[in-house]
Amino acid sequence: MIEPTNYIPNIPETDKMRVVIVGAGFAGLKLLGKIGCDGFQIVLLDRNNFHQFQPLLYQVATSGLEPTAISFPIRKILQNEKDIHFRVAELTEIQSDKNEISTSIGKLKYDFLILSIGANTNFFGQHNIEKYAYSMKTASDAILIRNTMLENFELALLDTEPEEIGKYLNVVLVGGGPTGVELAGALAEMKRFIFPKDYPELDISKMRIILYEASDKLLASMTGKASQKSKQYLEKLGVEVYVGTRVLDYNGTLLETSDGESVPSKTVIWAAGVQANPVAGLKKEVFGRGKRILVDQFNCISGYENIFAIGDLSLMETKNNPNGYPQVAQVAIQQAKQLADNIHRLKAGTPLKPFQYKNKGAMATIGRNLAVADLPYAKLSGFIAWVMWSFVHLFTIMGVKNRLFIFLNWSWGYFTYDQSLRVLIRPKAPHPKIK
Repeated sequence: MIEPTNYIPNIPETDKMRVVIVGAGFAGLKLLGKIGCDGFQIVLLDRNNFHQFQPLLYQVATSGLEPTAISFPIRKILQNEKDIHFRVAELTEIQSDKNEISTSIGKLKYDFLILSIGANTNFFGQHNIEKYAYSMKTASDAILIRNTMLENFELALLDTEPEEIGKYLNVVLVGGGPTGVELAGALAEMKRFIFPKDYPELDISKMRIILYEASDKLLASMTGKASQKSKQYLEKLGVEVYVGTRVLDYNGTLLETSDGESVPSKTVIWAAGVQANPVAGLKKEVFGRGKRILVDQFNCISGYENIFAIGDLSLMETKNNPNGYPQVAQVAIQQAKQLADNIHRLKAGTPLKPFQYKNKGAMATIGRNLAVADLPYAKLSGFIAWVMWSFVHLFTIMGVKNRLFIFLNWSWGYFTYDQSLRVLIRPKAPHPKIK
């Protein structure tokens, strides 16, 4: 590995302005596509060499899709680009006085720096839960959850005590946002159609799928009708839904709640909140709620002229949105489009255009033929919302091959009531190197 004190090699010096984009999520890739290389040299940094479609991670966790179906190689996107340089690296610090960043592979100068490194799971300081519960922000997390649940069912076959068997079978979800609701629905369908056939020696009716939400409704960012419908659908599928209930502690086998209940479970999935990924080198006063970075109406970080933040990382406070815009893909994509235009305006010395979010609606699927959708022109639920959710997500996925694979998987699962990816894949530890 290159020493961080050195500059990253093989990135040529040119007379073009260098735009450094950190993060290849929805915001970073949309910015990359819109800004173009006309007059710019672009350097893209990300810890992974692929872009992942996070809204479908829950389907990887429930054996509905392969991780590769929701992932797309970044270098494939850049195959025909000459002035875009991609490196697998992590940002370690910003030195704004030098217009320079330090990374895990070396240092790099910039003319414009755009941060789009997103957010991670927020455990709200609950260390036991952070230690023992599972989060679902990456494909690796989703695979771990899939492996854990399948392995727990195998272990349940080896036990004879009903209480111990319950610990292996029960799944607890914490957080009633889209991730928690969609995952609960998918698990409920597995309990109904798949697990009884895979594990006929187990009494699957004893399996509990429990969803806890600390606020007074599910899908808090959606309308009351969508919240009510989603709860109704989940309960119809057999999910135990508790709103206004906080999870207080979890020791790996027993979960404690604010209403005094104790739930035995070896599988607790935490989807109760997110916080921005950390950034070192910026002034303390630029960090706001959820460790997000305060930006102005042009996505420029407060107190800096050429450093910007977009997507989940940014916090743009407005009169109508005092806590910032929601941390969803549409906000990230729209901010990236506007910032790409403003970077060109900065280069040309013309006035910048402020960002204005256009809410295109929100959707969540609960199960087969069950979904809710809050659109600007209509509030939908049931089959129509489910079809709309399916098409929107299918055509948002990057890559024709990925769309085809997902469509085939969905079609197979819909008509056969089966998910064929229930495989336990454990990574093998490497052999120790001989010195």
